[in-house]
Amino acid sequence: MPKNQLFAKKSVDRLLKEMEGDNRLRRVLGPVSLTSLGVGAIIGAGIFAMTGRVAAQDAGPAVVISFVVAGLGCALAALCYAEMASMVPVAGSAYTYAYATLGELFAWIIGWDLILEYAMSCSVVASSWAGHFREFLKIIFGVEFPRRLMSDPFSLHAATGDWWGINLSAVMILAACTVVLVIGIRESAGTNTILVITKLVVVAFVIVVGSQYIDPRNWTGVDVSERIIPEDPASKWGMLGMLGLNSWLLPIDDAMRSTFRPYGLSGIMVGASIVFFAYIGFDSISTHSEEAARPQRDVPIGILASLAICTVLYFAVSSIITGMVPYPKIDIDAAIAAAFRELAERENSLLLRGAAAFIATGALAGMTSVLLVSFLSQARIFLAMSRDGLLPPSIFAAVHERFRTPHRATILTGFFVALAAAFTPIEKLEDMVCIGTLLAFVMVSAAVLILRRTNPEAARPFRCPAVFVVAPLGIVVNLIMMLFLKPDTWLRLVVWLAIGLVIYFFYGRKHSVMAQAFGEEIARPGLPPTGTRLDEMRNP
Repeated sequence: MPKNQLFAKKSVDRLLKEMEGDNRLRRVLGPVSLTSLGVGAIIGAGIFAMTGRVAAQDAGPAVVISFVVAGLGCALAALCYAEMASMVPVAGSAYTYAYATLGELFAWIIGWDLILEYAMSCSVVASSWAGHFREFLKIIFGVEFPRRLMSDPFSLHAATGDWWGINLSAVMILAACTVVLVIGIRESAGTNTILVITKLVVVAFVIVVGSQYIDPRNWTGVDVSERIIPEDPASKWGMLGMLGLNSWLLPIDDAMRSTFRPYGLSGIMVGASIVFFAYIGFDSISTHSEEAARPQRDVPIGILASLAICTVLYFAVSSIITGMVPYPKIDIDAAIAAAFRELAERENSLLLRGAAAFIATGALAGMTSVLLVSFLSQARIFLAMSRDGLLPPSIFAAVHERFRTPHRATILTGFFVALAAAFTPIEKLEDMVCIGTLLAFVMVSAAVLILRRTNPEAARPFRCPAVFVVAPLGIVVNLIMMLFLKPDTWLRLVVWLAIGLVIYFFYGRKHSVMAQAFGEEIARPGLPPTGTRLDEMRNP
């Protein structure tokens, strides 16, 4: 294989031509629909479950600052995504952008990384769904579902010493979503908007009602001796601790520690690297660029608007939950629903009990819609990679004769996602999703800079403001959050990428469109490979 194939890039013109004709998806989504899609993908497990766990175990009341830091990293990356999406409005998101700027090998790496992001995020949401289903049964029927049927073996062993467990609820909801998507679900703009409005009503309800039961002492008056101390204090620094880079941060960490910031700087940053998961979803808008009516205008609007809306909501909800319940006592599985249930029990209020039931029901509906959107986005990543021959089209581009859906890819994805949700602790899944997505954000930020230098004449309907400041900051902020993740998370990322590279070199590179193009070049010297710019052929 010629070395140049690894770094051969697709021109923007070719990317636009590939979606013409029968391969093109219908352009039916406007800015409101895309914003609704983004909010629908973002509002889910993060706001209903992760807020409580991070507040209880990692950041305390300062979880609101963690959300601000994570939101900053996402905003910087979002501006870069918006520019790339307006330039290359085709399916594939960061995978397609990498192909246009960094070449085939990097495109494969980022595509494989996106598979990790979307697939594992489905597992995380399904696990959170199971926790809320348990809370729903407790509120509505007053029954406790057997713990061994709602927990993975590792979490069950940590809690009870028993290894015989399976998260059956997570498997059931994933199986149901797989069946629905195989049979066919036409997610019209109206249907998705209704789902988004439902979730927003629940979130607004939590903010309005919950604000009436805030005790400000829970923000600053909780005894810091009650905080949860990690078994290995060095682990709170993640990869920074392993590399020994945390030593000069220790004085700052101690100086920042207070009743509001009980875990100091490290707690805020660890919290940011985890609640970052709560923002995942805005980038799914870019995977639907090919279906946008006016992608150059509508996709940037959808990305930035959905991110802004969700940032405000996250800040408000995290303030509410830490104000209602002392952070060491927050339920880490279903923080909001559990807080309202416990409040109803204390005040013996039927109205508050109904509120808790409403929140639990809304959370289940909201997370179910997130699962459907994530599955749909995953299918579009597979579609883009199959178009390039990097994955077997017979599996990942196959369409059911009757239902007209990518049934094989959906079933395969559903099986592995359910397997992960059934037997893997949610914390490990969350970390994998976060590090994979942070890596994607770093690469997209770098791609924007590279394309500004290598292809300055390309049309940019949306230009990232102050790109030579915003993009480097996006790289730095997201990379710092990556470094606060644990070393074993980095190790799993390396293993995942290694598996991907094996697949690429044994299958993808031999079947890729670029490989065929280089084959033509060898047979007929002088002809430029398909998708490679002429200036690149003259100066390889």
